[in-house]
Amino acid sequence: MKITVDRNMPLASEAFATLGDVQVVDGRTLRPEDLKDTTILAIRSTTKVNAALLAQTAVQFVGTATIGTDHMDIPFLEQRGIQWAYSPGCNARSVAEYMTAALLHIAVTHNQPLTGQTLGIIGVGNVGRRVATQAQALGMRVLQNDPPRARAEGSEGFCKLEQLLRESDFISMHVPLERKGQDATFHMANQHFFEQIKPGAFFVNAARGAIVDTAALLEALDTGRICGAVIDTWEGEPTISQELRERVILGTPHIAGHSYEGKLNGTLMVYDAACRFLHRNPQFDAHPHMPAPPLPTIAFPDGHTEAEAYNKLIKAIYDIAADDARLRAAQAEPTGFDALRRNYPIRREFACTCVTDIPDSKHSQKVQNLGFQRAPTP
Repeated sequence: MKITVDRNMPLASEAFATLGDVQVVDGRTLRPEDLKDTTILAIRSTTKVNAALLAQTAVQFVGTATIGTDHMDIPFLEQRGIQWAYSPGCNARSVAEYMTAALLHIAVTHNQPLTGQTLGIIGVGNVGRRVATQAQALGMRVLQNDPPRARAEGSEGFCKLEQLLRESDFISMHVPLERKGQDATFHMANQHFFEQIKPGAFFVNAARGAIVDTAALLEALDTGRICGAVIDTWEGEPTISQELRERVILGTPHIAGHSYEGKLNGTLMVYDAACRFLHRNPQFDAHPHMPAPPLPTIAFPDGHTEAEAYNKLIKAIYDIAADDARLRAAQAEPTGFDALRRNYPIRREFACTCVTDIPDSKHSQKVQNLGFQRAPTP
């Protein structure tokens, strides 16, 4: 059996080799002729899975190692009897850690204390829940907007979008891309959206690029309606607005969820789904293949303000400003954006590092809540 996997899926070759013959491809440039005799296709969001790609192939199963499915024509797959799977929550911790790094970068570079500030989270699924937990660990008040969850679970704990926009000092988008229906999110962040925002707020999008109207965001920046923006997902990827790239505080090439663990979780979730499709027991164990963490321990930084200390701590694990610098230095061509994603350096999650020399129990609890291991306090 032939299995085709995206080269950007960690350990995919090793995992799927337990099921058949593996072909590794570039997901962005995948062609129908590359799928000759392929039974199982494992991809990421750069591959558009539709009739144009699959109609003349023998593919029977498609799995995406991502939390979103907007790159997949699911009605076509179901009409053709092609089973499909996705990876909800696989990189939720990675995106939450990206958000923590972004918030602390803003706190230090813009003299913007986080304690007591309000973070509005739009879309409170697997990712949004983790973002809320980390924001609360930083001492922030959290407002949550998620109409589908509010309808299903009741309104307690959720607020209307208008209230969130009016009261939030930071706004973070974590919704899927939906183009139709009562919960449509395409261009959700439009001119009217930004007109309602609390003046001077910061805006972050690490969800899907097309949920933001780029022109409206630029206007909000031009008029000073918002103080600044952090953008990881861009409308029109891999061709992005160079004007917006120059205007944001931080701009990164759709890598918020690209921790090693986040991508590996996606690989393993697709692998397990393929095993179920084939009625096979999973045989692959990832642990012997895992690279050692680059920074197993780190001492808690002393002699700093609280924001500076946590920014320095997290920067040692994940330097979000370095991702921003790489995107600014990349050429404007689409290949530059994709090359940054394809060649993204291994980034480990906070849980791979143990923090030592923590000064007191308050910081010890905060370190743990942010996801690090912690050495016992004296």
